[in-house]
Amino acid sequence: MTDVKRSLAAQRIETPSWAFGNSGTRFKVFAQAGVPRSPEEKIADAAVVHQFTGVAPTVALHIPWDKVADYAALSAYAQEKGIKLGAINANVFQDDDYKLGSVTNPDPGVRRKATDHMLECVDIMDATGSRDLKLWFSDGINYPGQDDLRNRQDRLHAALREAYDRLTGNQRLLLEYKLFEPAFYATDVPDWGTSYAHCIELGERATVCIDTGHHAPGTNIEFIVAFLLRQNKLGAFDFNSRFYADDDLMAGAADPFQLFRIMYEIVRGDALDPAYGINFMLDQCHNIEAKIPAIIRSVMNVQEATAKALLVDRDALTKAQNDGDVLEANAVIMDAYNTDVRPLLGEVRADAGLDPDPIAAYKRSGYQEKIVAERVGGEQAGWGA
Repeated sequence: MTDVKRSLAAQRIETPSWAFGNSGTRFKVFAQAGVPRSPEEKIADAAVVHQFTGVAPTVALHIPWDKVADYAALSAYAQEKGIKLGAINANVFQDDDYKLGSVTNPDPGVRRKATDHMLECVDIMDATGSRDLKLWFSDGINYPGQDDLRNRQDRLHAALREAYDRLTGNQRLLLEYKLFEPAFYATDVPDWGTSYAHCIELGERATVCIDTGHHAPGTNIEFIVAFLLRQNKLGAFDFNSRFYADDDLMAGAADPFQLFRIMYEIVRGDALDPAYGINFMLDQCHNIEAKIPAIIRSVMNVQEATAKALLVDRDALTKAQNDGDVLEANAVIMDAYNTDVRPLLGEVRADAGLDPDPIAAYKRSGYQEKIVAERVGGEQAGWGA
């Protein structure tokens, strides 16, 4: 049990700056009082999440949503708050020029604009000390014949190559994928296989980012995790929950058993330790729920799934598998999943000098009331702001 507690104490989960702003579904975004109005206020809220959970010491930025004049100063501000800046996420999907695609657009001028933005993001990484460049492309087509599928892959590779070659030191490229949306006929990076193939072509510092909401219903995500770990090509997660075609719910909300199965493969692959290099990030948009408590709850959900994965009796599971005992093997997995790990995590937090119940501690802190009272006036941060 000591090893389990040590692993849980060392776990690291990155929060996304955009989750603290006004964001939600494609149909309506409901504004909330106390929402940040600047990147600095987003960072302050992220620091509060780390204060109460102890395992969220980095916050990802999205450019240009988090654009500032001095990124070194922004990084210093984050350190003053007790956290660091994490992955830099490029945005090549919210400009009118990208109607027919960004890096795969048939217009070379648009492609140049999108590629230059990715290079700008690497410049920001240089200033902040961030390790990861996260790329997601909405590029695709809506109708057969609208554009040449193969040419679009060639254009994609050319842009990725230029961004990859710009990386220095320990910097990495993380390539995300999505089954569909907003393109409905063909998406240029629709699945993990496409991302994997491009990453193999680019080199060892290009890895796949698995967004848990970007698959067809019923997809065995833990198989993807196991495969990419075997190939040393799993670089990051975007944790969230979804039911059908979107991914904006709290991690573990829709299918906590799936999250447990994913984390078991991480534990099985000895990839939980931060030294392994996987960026475990939340990618969520909180439209009707309070921002900070929702993010704290998501962190706790990932922690609980991880704790259960660490409790799987690996020896008993291996024996049952080798004996061909199907029911016993499944029982070993289910026994771990059905364990109430909340007391265990309470002990881990108490050992770290934290309140065993982060949500209750946040409510008592008065921080929510403080930001509602102080953040009056100005433009609230949100999608595109």
